[in-house]
Amino acid sequence: MFRPRSIGLLLAFLTLLVYLPVTSNQFTNFDDPDYVTQNPIVNQGLSWTGFKWAFAGAHAANWHPLTWLSHMLDCDIFRLNPAGHHLINALFHSVNTALVFALLFRLTQKLWPSAFVAALFAWHPLHVESVAWVAERKDVLSTFFTLLTLMSYANYVQKKMGDSSAGSRGFTFDYILALLFFALALLSKAMPVTLPVVMFLLDFWPLKRWSFDWRQIKTAGWLLVEKIPFLAFSLAVCVITILAQHHAESSLANMPMSLRLENVVTAYASYLGKMIWPMDLAVFYPYPAHIARTWLLESAAFLTGISLLAWLERKNNPCLLVGWLWFLVTLLPVIGIMQVGGQAMADRYSYFPLIGIFLAISFSLPALAERF
Repeated sequence: MFRPRSIGLLLAFLTLLVYLPVTSNQFTNFDDPDYVTQNPIVNQGLSWTGFKWAFAGAHAANWHPLTWLSHMLDCDIFRLNPAGHHLINALFHSVNTALVFALLFRLTQKLWPSAFVAALFAWHPLHVESVAWVAERKDVLSTFFTLLTLMSYANYVQKKMGDSSAGSRGFTFDYILALLFFALALLSKAMPVTLPVVMFLLDFWPLKRWSFDWRQIKTAGWLLVEKIPFLAFSLAVCVITILAQHHAESSLANMPMSLRLENVVTAYASYLGKMIWPMDLAVFYPYPAHIARTWLLESAAFLTGISLLAWLERKNNPCLLVGWLWFLVTLLPVIGIMQVGGQAMADRYSYFPLIGIFLAISFSLPALAERF
């Protein structure tokens, strides 16, 4: 009989073994100089000057002060020895793997589907970029705090729904803890701004606090009110990020919105394609001058078909809808509507969103097998 804790530790340990070879890598000449090797503020390690610099404004077209502080701490410990910087990324990814498993098992009490999602998250080739690239510390760090946010939120909801002995103080502590972790996630990277929507999806399944029924509109409304502090944090970081990326955005202001919207459709399809068949991966996917009409229509039909299937299965197989919307919503901040840089997509952007697809697959298959 396998114990959940043993499986979580085993997943984390195996993931660390898989990624240990990254400690023999050097820094890259892409973003690493701006983030670490040629950044004099970061190089000097943690200091009051560095702390003020991290919070004071946007650097490298982003505002993520906690990520800057983590790089400074690495420089304090390892100086400019790349092995230590890579090791910290690998450790964060290993812990994130265990957290994915722990979160899903806490929410569903289903051992092997939860473990399968965590394994896919841990070892999928699309996630290598986020772990093996020092400058992508913001991915593993923000996901670490994002998963802790969802764990605290799950504790809050489950105590509120089923453990009256915990009392209001127990509920309040978990809620405040979720807010704190969410703030730390946003200070690591702006991408988790859509997390309140993920919480609302988890309220639908597996927490079963509401359903797509007009009679539960009032319940759904109260659940949205519950998310207002999280939404306020998201809005504040969105404003800061837009201001931080204003210069980068203005450099591509001549890119028509019609082309950006077309790229949104094809990028979503491309992420799914590379998830299924991870070939021709690259550190940079150039933005297309134009998008073939056939490819655009095929992508739109593909996404529409999945969306329709997920909606029709919302009662019999709710995890399919939750996983699909998790993927769509969490990719939205980086899908290209607000274009920063010349990339059409990036493997690193899929680090957290693909958990939704893995969830939909892992939890849908047993349900379909039972039905048929």
